[in-house]
Amino acid sequence: MPTKILLVEDEQLLRESLAQLLGEEGYQVVQAGDGKAGYDAVIAEPFDLVLTDIRMPVMDGITLLKNLQQVIPQTPVIVITAFGTVESAVSAMRMGAADYLLKPVQFEDVLIRVKRALEIGEMRRNRSILTEQLASQSTFHDLVGESPAMAGLFALVKKLSGVSSSVLIVGESGTGKELFARAIHYNGITRDKPFIAVNCGAIPENLIESELFGHRKGSFTGAVKDRIGYFEAANGGTLFLDEISTLPIQVQSSLLRVLEERVVVPVGDTRPRPVEVRIIAASNQNLQTLCKEGKFREDLLYRLDVVRLPLPPLRQRRQDIPLLAQHFLDKYTRKMNKNVTGISNAAMRALLNHEWRGNVRELENVIERAVIFSEGRDVEASDLPFQSAATDEDTGEDLKQALMQFERQHIIYSLRRHNYDKAETAQHLGIGVSSLYRKLEELRIPKDLQDQERGVNAP
Repeated sequence: MPTKILLVEDEQLLRESLAQLLGEEGYQVVQAGDGKAGYDAVIAEPFDLVLTDIRMPVMDGITLLKNLQQVIPQTPVIVITAFGTVESAVSAMRMGAADYLLKPVQFEDVLIRVKRALEIGEMRRNRSILTEQLASQSTFHDLVGESPAMAGLFALVKKLSGVSSSVLIVGESGTGKELFARAIHYNGITRDKPFIAVNCGAIPENLIESELFGHRKGSFTGAVKDRIGYFEAANGGTLFLDEISTLPIQVQSSLLRVLEERVVVPVGDTRPRPVEVRIIAASNQNLQTLCKEGKFREDLLYRLDVVRLPLPPLRQRRQDIPLLAQHFLDKYTRKMNKNVTGISNAAMRALLNHEWRGNVRELENVIERAVIFSEGRDVEASDLPFQSAATDEDTGEDLKQALMQFERQHIIYSLRRHNYDKAETAQHLGIGVSSLYRKLEELRIPKDLQDQERGVNAP
């Protein structure tokens, strides 16, 4: 499909000459004689590039540019202006125009600038696609859970996504602190800005300040060129500082100064550089205790702990285990192209009774391992790297509820897989049709599930 360009110019001779030039280069050109006609054309069909004059009747080029920024923000715009009104071109560039051309127009210059603007448009589209991919990986689809604790956290994440306040996420290792940080970032006002994740505990102590704040060439052995730090890389967006408790005291002081003054000074430099970054910090240590022991600055804690997000360990939300297990099963069967039919009751009971010291991260690893060994069948208890010693008698009430939830999900999954044919579903589950109907009633699964999921009222 040829590249489509909209040419908006009230001077007919110039417009037709430019259209002929661009057409000879293989571009498909649509012409408009004023800004209003150009705007109407954009509403009617998509374009890869817009060239527009600034001084036009009905709607001028600046007004058209403002409107285009609203309706087609990814499409580059080149403005055309007379030499004496170059200030208008500068103003247009500040408003988001990709480039400008001065009259009298040089045809060779037009082709160069058009090609460059089209490249800019392609980069914008690619960046938008990447942003959407990152967002889809980091929204509530990866924060799985229906427990009251998780519902409260999801509501808090939505509120935090609309502001730029500092957040402190606390919880045991493996509870998903970075996932929550990404959800806060990608679901709100910062979603199209950088998200930089830093594991403070993984950076050598002698390099932490350089990594965070940058350095000048020659400031220390190995500094062979200037380098910006994580703060400047995240400017306008979010800096996620994991394992914040591992920062040395002297670096904590530098971090506090950055948070208070909103500037960074690279190692070996004296000139402050302004930064506007939202900080999301995370810790699996009790920072209040570390403050009392003199290992963490109390004033820094106050700066970080504007809003606290406490993540519960998996053992305190066992009813989410079936949801998480199915989520990871779907993820790794797709990733490995495996045909795993589900999780057996025995395997689910073992998952529900496990202690999960590694929390959600451990559960994900267990399911990934199980998928490797479960081709063409359900995951069985023998596929798990542990065995549960618990019996039905000592299974707690919350575990029984979680098992019922799993059973409900498994039946719904089987119904969908067998096109809602109850006889085939019962055969797959290894039960009679009458038993299946009892299960549907016991687990409150609508008998007209197919119609409900399609949004159609059952007859």
